[in-house]
Amino acid sequence: MFKDILLVGVGSFVGGSLRMVISKYVQLAIAGSFPLGTMVVNVLGCFLIGIFASLPSDNGGISPAVRLLLTTGFCGGFTTFSTFMNENVGIIKGGDGFTTSALYVFASLALGFLAVLAGRQLVISLR
Repeated sequence: MFKDILLVGVGSFVGGSLRMVISKYVQLAIAGSFPLGTMVVNVLGCFLIGIFASLPSDNGGISPAVRLLLTTGFCGGFTTFSTFMNENVGIIKGGDGFTTSALYVFASLALGFLAVLAGRQLVISLR
């Protein structure tokens, strides 16, 4: 159990640190208050978890420990649903309105779903 906690902790540290860098960089590169940085990170995280969850574990594939590190640890630290929800409240409270918030929710969910499918399809096609 302690090993699993360490694996998740290390993965979360790396994922969370990378999330901050990518999110800040994207946000600085665009104008406006739309939280594109978080959206990019969430979609990329969905794509990566699609890949990591689809990697085989038999015949020389990844071990359960590595899968835990990559999915629960790295992707869990990298993607940020709580930030996503908090930003939606900020969009509405900041005066950008419910429509902008709804667009952000819909685009994030739809693109995230498609990214998970794309990641899984990529792994399947490379087998």
